[in-house]
Amino acid sequence: MVYISIVFILPCFFTSCENKDKNIFNGAEWISDGRILPENDSLFYQERPAPIFRKEFIIDKEIRLARLLISSAGYYRFSVNGIYRTDNILSPAWTDYSKRVCYSEYNITSSLQEGLNCIGVTLGNGFYNPLPLRMWGHLNLREKLPVGKPCFIARIIIEYSNGSVEEVKTDDSWKFSFGPLMRNNVYLGVVYDQSYEQPGWEQPGFIDNQWNRAAVIPGPGGELKKRFFPPVVVTDTINPVKIYDIENNSYIVDMGINFTGVYLARLKGKAGDSVVFRFGERVYESGKLNPMTTVCGQIKGKGTGGPGAPDIAWQTDTYIFDKDTVVCFLPDFTYHTYRYMEIRGLDYKPDITDIMGLSLSTDLYANSFNCSSSLIDSIQGATVRTFRANLIGVQSDCPAREKFGYGGDLNATSEAFIMNFDMREFYRKTVYDWVDAINDTIFVDTAPYVGINYCGLSWESAFLITQYYLYLYYNDTDIVEELYECDKNWMDKVARIHPSGVVNSGLSDHESLERAPVELTGTAHYLQCARIMQKFAELMNDKKGLDKYTGLASKLSDRLTKDFWLEPKYEVDNKQVLFSVLLYFDLVPDEDRKAVTDSLLYYIDKAGGHFTTGIFGTKYILSALSETGNVSTAFKVVNNTGYPGWGHMISKGATTIWETWRESDNTFSNCHPMFGSISEWFYKNLAGINPDPENPGFSKFILSPGFPDGLEYVNCSYKSEPGLIVSGWRKGNDHIYYYNVQIPEKSEAIIILPCQKFQLSEIKDLNKKDSIDLNSIKDPGKFVLPGGRYEIILKTVEKTYNNKL
Repeated sequence: MVYISIVFILPCFFTSCENKDKNIFNGAEWISDGRILPENDSLFYQERPAPIFRKEFIIDKEIRLARLLISSAGYYRFSVNGIYRTDNILSPAWTDYSKRVCYSEYNITSSLQEGLNCIGVTLGNGFYNPLPLRMWGHLNLREKLPVGKPCFIARIIIEYSNGSVEEVKTDDSWKFSFGPLMRNNVYLGVVYDQSYEQPGWEQPGFIDNQWNRAAVIPGPGGELKKRFFPPVVVTDTINPVKIYDIENNSYIVDMGINFTGVYLARLKGKAGDSVVFRFGERVYESGKLNPMTTVCGQIKGKGTGGPGAPDIAWQTDTYIFDKDTVVCFLPDFTYHTYRYMEIRGLDYKPDITDIMGLSLSTDLYANSFNCSSSLIDSIQGATVRTFRANLIGVQSDCPAREKFGYGGDLNATSEAFIMNFDMREFYRKTVYDWVDAINDTIFVDTAPYVGINYCGLSWESAFLITQYYLYLYYNDTDIVEELYECDKNWMDKVARIHPSGVVNSGLSDHESLERAPVELTGTAHYLQCARIMQKFAELMNDKKGLDKYTGLASKLSDRLTKDFWLEPKYEVDNKQVLFSVLLYFDLVPDEDRKAVTDSLLYYIDKAGGHFTTGIFGTKYILSALSETGNVSTAFKVVNNTGYPGWGHMISKGATTIWETWRESDNTFSNCHPMFGSISEWFYKNLAGINPDPENPGFSKFILSPGFPDGLEYVNCSYKSEPGLIVSGWRKGNDHIYYYNVQIPEKSEAIIILPCQKFQLSEIKDLNKKDSIDLNSIKDPGKFVLPGGRYEIILKTVEKTYNNKL
């Protein structure tokens, strides 16, 4: 099996930091096999079996505690006396291996035995030894990433009950050979040849006389840092909904949903049989597999991928039988994105119980949301599934074609991820990835950096904006203190690249249906960063910095207001994006907000009651509508199946969110998080759970639910730092709404209610089994409740109220 672990913490691109974990491996060596890497690109596509390593040692005393510290460049999988872990899939997490490498610590006490013991390790290529695939015909990861031969380092610390300590460390006394995994790649999959199996090699007593001594090598160069965030695990098992024939000895397995992961397949074959699996998100009308939306780097023609590359770089695995037998096959060191699996090479139709899908994702606590609209519940389910599919060590744009951690996608969806999962440690790792990726001259688009650098500030600003959300949602001031100097250096870089303050290069509102200039969205992101630095300077008691960033924020705000409202300078085709940005970033005077709001509503209506926004504008428009009292309008847009929209995706059979509003069966990913900001709206504007910027970490927070026309109930829970928050409402009889909340004991909530629509009728304290005296509530539209459980009863105002509320 394959299971992920991860680890980090480091400095910034202008500084260095002390490596506190430098000596944690206490003299252990990085070891690998004795081969050299191929000299020519085409040779990387030949069979190159994954190396397997073993080391035996004797236990002759009672053990109090035994720990294994292990890391690798590339992926590793380990066993102790043949016992494999299920919490180290695809370990360690992808990082810039030249700057930092994650190691994990495992308690292996229960796996050891008196007498002879054995530890076994298998190495996979991961992102350290990628194939020289030329993505889009030109991007070769071997030229952009730190690469080398997969290698690993390990230290076993055995503490005996008598107080003595013994250690087993990697050095050239370890033995290595080659196993049955003939090829492994995160994009193209694996080839497994049963004839290369060495049964019992992970067990003590195996005869390894023909094995070689491990080669000690320098290692990848990055500092070893202990994993502080959850590993990748199997988060769900998925049973097929049907299996059908497409031609002789070829079958399609329909898993029912699109997901990222691997599978467990029970196969029966004869010596020499090869069973070939291919994967895709779709099938053609004929029922045959359509793998084209998951092809690596759009390599879809002869010669595109470079020497030796397949004509079409689709996801595939192969199992080669060496004898007549039944096996259970689970591929290592790869992961696929698929709803449909094609199986070729079996002389029988597999039973539906022969295949089990294994969904992989980072092991994160999940919050919950549901409501009376089955369509919205389907959208939420597809969004969460998409999010999980893109959390394999990094928050990726898509889990098949690229697997890269794009900053623009992060800026568009990080709050939605935070509302759905406990992202604190994962996003700390993400920030450190950006620390390692950025430089002092240009903007880069991804972390880890893969050589793409055309998207501009709206992508690289994820470095700073993600820090802010760690502060806002988790009160993580440590990350602010650690990186404040780095943040200031980064802001100086922005000023050098955009000295006028106007961001005039890079991508704008990606995937919007009408043009919106980067001068609007990019400068708005710059303004967001300046406002963040105001707060950070205040936290750091940096008076000079506070003055500097306050002035910058004022300058940028005034410039945006002038250029896009008072004295329009730029042509903005996408008026929905324009007015959403003006409202979201509070760029218009109070007396003009109604005019801007009316204009936004007009252009939504003009678009047939749909959004034309891209990944940033969608986040902004949902918030802007709700904040201006138009939650029913937003709900009407979301809760329909017309194009464009999330409901349209669902109506077309989508079980994950598409990369584009338009359906694609060839080019664009069908599992892309960047339009997932809709889920943020569910939590923040329907359930009403919001952080309070003045009280980060939910020590005090806002409950401001939306009650759109046509929705009967909402149920939501969110695990905050102080404890569980519950916010749910239902529509009763006789114009009554019941709003139930749970506030953590060490927190308090600011309750904000739409008084234009409701009259506050009663507040029941469910813990005290009593009602709160409403005379003590000065403002029934905004009041504070301490920790506890409450039922707030609201009565609809007896008049025809504004349907836009």
